Amino acid sequence: MDIAENAVLVVVDVQKGFEEEDYWGTRNHPEADDNIAALIDVWQTTGRPVVFVRHDSVKPDSPLRVGYEGNGFKDYVERRRGRGAGAELLVTKSVNSAFLGAPDLHAWLTAEGAGQIVVAGIQTNMCAETTARMGGNLGYDVVFAFDATYTFGLEGPFGWRLSAEELARATAVSLHGGGFAQVVTTKEIVAAAA
Repeated sequence: MDIAENAVLVVVDVQKGFEEEDYWGTRNHPEADDNIAALIDVWQTTGRPVVFVRHDSVKPDSPLRVGYEGNGFKDYVERRRGRGAGAELLVTKSVNSAFLGAPDLHAWLTAEGAGQIVVAGIQTNMCAETTARMGGNLGYDVVFAFDATYTFGLEGPFGWRLSAEELARATAVSLHGGGFAQVVTTKEIVAAAA
């Protein structure tokens, strides 16, 4: 696997509100936060661009709503913002895809001359997956850092319920098998980017 010298790390919705287990339920990938931090560190050390994405929920009871403490980035992310040698961008959104936020991520990536993005963050099967899918549709070479994402169990139609791990695996299979992204581990990305 090759990581381009100007590959952009897109850190999706790593916000304090996702720590509210009573609201979300049980998560998978307990190592994800350490892996996200490791990716940010490698990107900043090597001078590659980093995009921090924040979900500004419009739902009044959401732990990610504007004006609520949970809307802020987790402390380890906030401490790293503005510390890299490369370009940095903050994108805010109220939908799943970082490509539908402000400022326009696609326009920024185009201006940066970036053809490859690495996606990490929360939730695996929601905003991280949607951002990866749209990135693939827009023609980017998308790398999905599977163990640098996490999610929660979810109930769907017909009383069907999938665990966080089942949803994460379904995302990995859909993205990788469907040709939207190359799904890999943090260790593989760090080795290729260092």
